[in-house]
Amino acid sequence: MIFLELLTGFLRIGLFSFGGAYAAIPLIREVVQSYGWMTDEKLSYMIAVSESTPGSIIVNMATYIGSAQAGVPGAAIATAAVILPAFLIVVLITALVKKVIQNEVFQSVLDGMKACMTGVILATGAYMILTNCTVRTPAVSADAAAVVLTAVLAAIYFGSRKVRRNGISPIVLICLAGIAGVAAYGWK
Repeated sequence: MIFLELLTGFLRIGLFSFGGAYAAIPLIREVVQSYGWMTDEKLSYMIAVSESTPGSIIVNMATYIGSAQAGVPGAAIATAAVILPAFLIVVLITALVKKVIQNEVFQSVLDGMKACMTGVILATGAYMILTNCTVRTPAVSADAAAVVLTAVLAAIYFGSRKVRRNGISPIVLICLAGIAGVAAYGWK
């Protein structure tokens, strides 16, 4: 039964996660929580770990969850399930792209999808900032260290774009965030 759940859950993520991993985070969250594979807190940690390891967030998460739920066979099934829809879609699009790439309707659809994915990515970022910058006790309150770290990292990111054309390297920013997190919260 767990193999079927891994297959259907990650096929759904792979099939409906257009626009990249950040755009897929709401769908990933819904699937992993509906099956009880991860809590919201563990999902946030997994996203952070996946950002600092090679590979996409979706593939890393599928492999981890599959392994945690059903060992190596589970990891293979979950990883294959999340990759299969994209593989099939790319094969199909490659066969059709020569005919439709110049079509104005097709270009309009792609432009609309880009705008939608940008909105989903921004909403996901705002959700993660709000989730990680608040403390959930009987009353919700701001986590001052998280708010300050977020503001400082945002200032570094946007400030670096003023100084350098491409801004700071994402890898350097992730390392700075990790160092700042350890400095603020200690090593867990």
